Parts: sequence; C-alpha cells; structure tokens
Amino acid sequence: MNLNSTLFAQIVVFFILAWFTMQFVWPPIVKALDERAKKVADGLAAAERGKHDLELATRRSVEALREGKEKSAELLTQAEKRAALIVEDAKTQARIEAERIVAGGKAEAEQEAARAREALREQVAALALAGAEKILRREIDAKAHADLLSAIKQDL
Repeated sequence: MNLNSTLFAQIVVFFILAWFTMQFVWPPIVKALDERAKKVADGLAAAERGKHDLELATRRSVEALREGKEKSAELLTQAEKRAALIVEDAKTQARIEAERIVAGGKAEAEQEAARAREALREQVAALALAGAEKILRREIDAKAHADLLSAIKQDL
C-alpha cells in the first residue's frame, strides 16, 4: 500500500466523520449545552429574584416590627392616660365623699350643740325660776339677794 492512498483515505474518512458529527452528533450536544446554560441562567435569575424577595421580606418585617412597636407604645400611652384619669376620678370621688362626710359631721355637731344649748337654756331658766322663787319667799334684803345670786352663779 501506498502511503499517499492511505493518507487520502484517512482524510476522506476524517471529513465524512466530521460531516456526520456536524450533522447528527453536534446539534444534540449543542442543544443540550444550550438547555443546560438556559437552566443555569434561569437558576441564577431565580436566585437573584429570591435574594430580592428576601430583601423585600426583610424590609417588610422590619417595617411591621416598627409599626408594632409604635402601636404598642401608643397603646401604652393611652393606657397610662386612662389610668391617670381613673386615679383622678377616684380622687375626686373620694374628695366629694370626704366633704359630704365632713359636712354631715358638722351638721350633727351643730345639732348636738343646739341641743346642748337648749338643755342649758332650760336649766338656766329652771335655775332662774328657782332663784326668783327663793328671792320672793324671803324678805327683801339686798345682802340676802346678793348671797342668793352668788349661790346661783356657783350653781351655773
């Protein structure tokens, strides 16, 4: 065999193999590589979207937490104001009740004082009548009258 014919045959077989590979083998490989590249690109895009969604969710959670803190602070402030109002109302009611009790005590004391005065007047009147009766029974004498009046003063 001749080296030239062998070389020529190998070149022909190589070109046939290259043509066959380019026609039937290469397109599925390229298609598989393109699909794989597309899947990788889609995966990267999904990862990027996931990262973006995570950032959005983080911002929303921070915002919700901030709003929750503000609302709880507002509710706490309202509760403190309400508690202060309740305490003030209770103080006012206690003051009113104390004033009512003091007024009732004063009125009762005044009534007792009026009763005591009335009793004293009755006693003074009785003593005055008794003294006048004694004076009238005795003789009219200035010294005797003065002694009787001093005795009446001591009885009072």
